[in-house]
Amino acid sequence: MEKLTILLVGSGGREHALAWKIAQSPLCGRLVAAPGNTGIAAVAELRNVKVTDADGLVALAQEIGADLVVVGPESALEVGLADKLAVVGIPCFGGSQRAAQLETSKAFTKDFCRRHGLPTAAYGVFEDAASAGAFLDTLTAPFVIKADGLAAGKGVVIAASRAEADAAVLDMLGGRFGTAGARVVIEEFMHGEEASLFAICDGETAVFFGAAQDHKRAYDGDEGPNTGGMGAYSPPPALTPALIDQAWRELILPTVRGMAAEGNPYVGVLYAGLMLTPAGPKLVEYNARFGDPECQTLMPRLASDIVPILLAAARGDLASVEPPQWRDEASICVVLAAQGYPDAPRVGGLITGAEADFGDAVAVFHAGATRDAEGNLRASGGRVLNVCARGATLREARDAAYAALGTIGLEGGFHRRDIGWRALSK
Repeated sequence: MEKLTILLVGSGGREHALAWKIAQSPLCGRLVAAPGNTGIAAVAELRNVKVTDADGLVALAQEIGADLVVVGPESALEVGLADKLAVVGIPCFGGSQRAAQLETSKAFTKDFCRRHGLPTAAYGVFEDAASAGAFLDTLTAPFVIKADGLAAGKGVVIAASRAEADAAVLDMLGGRFGTAGARVVIEEFMHGEEASLFAICDGETAVFFGAAQDHKRAYDGDEGPNTGGMGAYSPPPALTPALIDQAWRELILPTVRGMAAEGNPYVGVLYAGLMLTPAGPKLVEYNARFGDPECQTLMPRLASDIVPILLAAARGDLASVEPPQWRDEASICVVLAAQGYPDAPRVGGLITGAEADFGDAVAVFHAGATRDAEGNLRASGGRVLNVCARGATLREARDAAYAALGTIGLEGGFHRRDIGWRALSK
């Protein structure tokens, strides 16, 4: 196969991990990232086009003669990038605007689950506080309150009391997340351990693409506010082969078939957030892209060349390529965050030591970092760096990641010190 020109859309740690893996492929002749970041710049050309500028990204793809566009963030799918690329005949690894509603609208997904009998929590969708309150009357604490639309991973509140639930409803409907909170989804609380299952889809076919477990709370011991994710590890022991098989049969395959039957064939990554309940795995949410920071744990474990897989999915021909192969190793990602994250992260902090050579088993992915006029790295976002490592065991991977992190400095920064605790405690 001739070498390909690939356009990668996005600018976070997830996209740095994808760029790192794509650049290793012998099929990758030219890699362009829009807008990219300081870490991605080491393996790709950067072009300053926003991820929500669908027309600009299509024009860029045409300009460089892209053979494949790989979409990282869900926000690019929400504005219809894949649809516009289809019009000009450029293969896109990423879902259509309608298919991406599996992530961009929690109400859409819950209604889809109801239509197709998929296991998930009981729920209601509301646009006013009075009707939301009436539904809350039918539930017992704790309560799960979600903004319907995209809220950067922060639109979910687990309310321990009715008063907290009522406050969360008013907060969301009152505009905290803009139009994303114009509707709220209220769910019964599901008991169990959470894990994430990934599938690569081409509209008809789905192939298993690993599993991971992340840590949403900001502080050790799962304390503090929900975040976009403070770390992750793969594979999660809690998601056993039997549970993966059950989730595949009861969730992934019915979803792919149901979306196709409804005229919205799903292409790209289908990320199933699962609750491992006593009754079996149930769907917490779907995401229409690689998780962040879950992606950063999957890429180091992936033994296969990723490019043929992405291209086959984009072309609707997954059955023609070998299924992904995985290293018999564990991997872990620890997020180094800026002071004040997630509510009010302080940007501008000096980063030191992040560009050292940590060896083949460790990778540092840039999530929210930029260079100042002197070339120094500085924090430019809430989640700043992803320090990732793999090892023969999770403990070995964990130790390697924290050893590297111990040599990296960030003014005012913080990180959790217990990533992987669920698996290691067992």
